[in-house]
Amino acid sequence: MNKAIIAIAGAGLLASACASDPYGGTNQTVRQGAIGAGLGAVAGAVIGNNVGGGNAATGALIGGALGGAAGAIRGSNQDRNNQQRYRDSQGRYYYCYDNRQDECYWDNGQRRY
Repeated sequence: MNKAIIAIAGAGLLASACASDPYGGTNQTVRQGAIGAGLGAVAGAVIGNNVGGGNAATGALIGGALGGAAGAIRGSNQDRNNQQRYRDSQGRYYYCYDNRQDECYWDNGQRRY
């Protein structure tokens, strides 16, 4: 039983350590979501093994899902805080991430070219 917990914990930590944004940016939603999923899986495996029926795999699945969702919400809030809001000459608002003028979007979500 202890080998299963160690294996699940190791897999969760490896998955969260390799988290990166598939778009090559500094997207905190992806990063924080992966870290939360890894930590949640580890915590869920430990709790699942010690409580109830002693099923570490079920605990890891539930913990990973909850941790991933919580991490993604936290990362999304950080991404939103990193946006810079601007107004063009016609009075329309647009957002740029991390002061990068090549990655800007209108209020409706369309990319600004």
